[in-house]
Amino acid sequence: MDIGERHAKKEIPKEESHMVTNKDCIVFLLAKGNQKAQHNLKKRLKPYGLTTVQGLILGTLFEEDGLTSGEIGKRLVLDNATVSGVLDRLSEAGWIEKKTDEDDRRIQRIYLSQDKNREADMEFVIKLYQARQEANEETLRNLTTEERILLKRLLKDLV
Repeated sequence: MDIGERHAKKEIPKEESHMVTNKDCIVFLLAKGNQKAQHNLKKRLKPYGLTTVQGLILGTLFEEDGLTSGEIGKRLVLDNATVSGVLDRLSEAGWIEKKTDEDDRRIQRIYLSQDKNREADMEFVIKLYQARQEANEETLRNLTTEERILLKRLLKDLV
């Protein structure tokens, strides 16, 4: 029985009949969409031992190495505490290096680890981007090209 039927049977007071059900609640729908997208990316990053946030941070550093943790947080819309913890785990696992800024010793810059040769790093980054693209495709597979473009535009407006 939906809200309208419950209201008609006097189970819901008239002033509460404007309540939004899950099927129409944007917060619920966004959460479920995010859950699906995160699952699709998570299963593709699992073979590398990375979480979705770790993968996003590594991708951000590939796009521009030497960012501060605050700059990474702004680009990914993540709070400082989250970024700090993820960077610590990436550093412990050997994915990144933290280096003091040469011009301002108070600033730490984050770099992709150079322990491996650059060619191996490039191969990994290509795999990382392929995993992200595959996750995007799986998440959006039921949408037309026009719907995908519209969804991206609307989501960008929200964040």
